Amino acid sequence: MRVEIVFDDLEPGATGGSRDDEPVFVISRAAELAGMHPQTLRQYDRLGIVSPGRTTGRGRRYSRRDVLQLIEVQRLSQDEGINLAGIKRILDLQAEVRRLEHKVELLAAAADPGSRVFTAAASGDVVAVRPSPWSRRRGHRRGEATTEHVPERSALVLWRPQR
Repeated sequence: MRVEIVFDDLEPGATGGSRDDEPVFVISRAAELAGMHPQTLRQYDRLGIVSPGRTTGRGRRYSRRDVLQLIEVQRLSQDEGINLAGIKRILDLQAEVRRLEHKVELLAAAADPGSRVFTAAASGDVVAVRPSPWSRRRGHRRGEATTEHVPERSALVLWRPQR
């Protein structure tokens, strides 16, 4: 069974884009789009299956990605007969696969000598950044790791392997 959702509440955005992660739907609208009861969405949130964003008043706000994940949860439950614990495990494993795929992309990019600068994001993720002219002019010797401070309270580690 294939379900197609038309998000007429927002401008069209590319799948995977920042608009897909923007928390915009209140619980009643998200439940309507997913074909579920709002109480089901609350239960999924309590179980950590689909965790929407929150407003300052702690109200739930669902993104397009959240709605699509709710539809997938419903499909796994109804069509495949998987219980909620199994669904949570599947979703956790899918998230882990995406995280590992991202790391593989970073490692593949590291093979390019021009992109061997990484930083740690506030979330703890490794982020590849392009070396800037100021980092090359610092006069560090090859084979030496140095730490320099960059904006947003993260540390930048530069590694220049010896040849």
